[in-house]
This record gives sequence, structure tokens and C-alpha cells, in this order.
Amino acid sequence: MLKVVVIGSECTGKTTLARELADWLGAPLAREYARRYVDEKRAPLDASDVEPIARGQIAAEDEAITRADELLVLDTDLVSTVVYSRHYYGACPSWVEDAARARLAELYLLLHPDVPWVPDGLQRDRPYHRERIHDEFRLTLEVLGARISQVRGTDWDVRRAAAQAAVLAAMKTAGLEPRATKPSSLLHFLS
Repeated sequence: MLKVVVIGSECTGKTTLARELADWLGAPLAREYARRYVDEKRAPLDASDVEPIARGQIAAEDEAITRADELLVLDTDLVSTVVYSRHYYGACPSWVEDAARARLAELYLLLHPDVPWVPDGLQRDRPYHRERIHDEFRLTLEVLGARISQVRGTDWDVRRAAAQAAVLAAMKTAGLEPRATKPSSLLHFLS
């Protein structure tokens, strides 16, 4: 199974792009568990939240895998848990790091923070931390040996096109045939 993870610092369009890619590919989507966790907790997060978030993320991914055949899109994965745990609390539980390494996806679409900051009501850093966190994501993914495609551009169509091209290249490498719910847009990128 080809797992594609949309990942990166805050407010870069990860959730939107993950939904669009899943729809475009006709693939299941594993949603970000941390978002739901924050909504349900309704209090500031602390280091004690890392492990419940990691377990919830694993469960969300495993459930989505049961609905997938060849392709799965993830709105972040355990790598995000590792990066944010280190960023906010200075460390990450070793079992979470081990699980992130063991569950590493085949492609990471790393969204660059070159889009405007749009607050969404969740606990967020200020916009000036996004570059630093982006670098932490990049370095963590490189250390893990992940296949990374950086997605840049202030124009959403440019970002989407870059992501789609990276997914198509990964599918080709994996020997998968593109099958999308929106064939006209898929044919545009194949030509």
C-alpha cells in the first residue's frame, strides 16, 4: 500500500490538501487525531497528552488502512507527534519515535509555510515559528530516510499541482495505475 502523508508546520493547508488529494484519488483519508483531541480536551496541551495523541493517531491510521486497497492519504502521522513533542516539551517518548519509524509512509508532502497565516481557533504558535518548525519537520524526515516532496507556492492551484505531481510520481514508482474520481484533472497532469 502506498501511504501519502501531508505534513508540515501549522496553518499551511495540510487538512485541505489531504482532503482534496483523497477525493482526487478516490482514496481513504486518515484524519489528524490531534485536532480532535484538542477539540475534546478544551484545555492547553502538556507533555502528558503526547502518548494519548500518538495512540489516537495510530488508531485513526489503522482504521483508514482497513478501508484502503492500494493507496491511503494521511492528514499528518506520527512524525508530527514526534516533531511537536520535541518542539514543545524537549523530548518524545521513545516508543512514539520507534512507532513513527516503523510506520513511515512512502511519500511525505512537506508543505512550506509560504502561505498567509490563517488562525483556526486551535492552540497554535504565532506565525513567526512556522519556518523553524518546518525545518524541524524537514530534518526529522531526512533523519528517518523518508521520501520528501516539498510543496511550495502562495497560489493554491500551484500547491495542489505540485502535490498531485509528486503523488503521481510515487504511484508510478510503486507500479500503481492512477485512478481518480476526477479523471479530467488527472489527465491534465498525465499529459
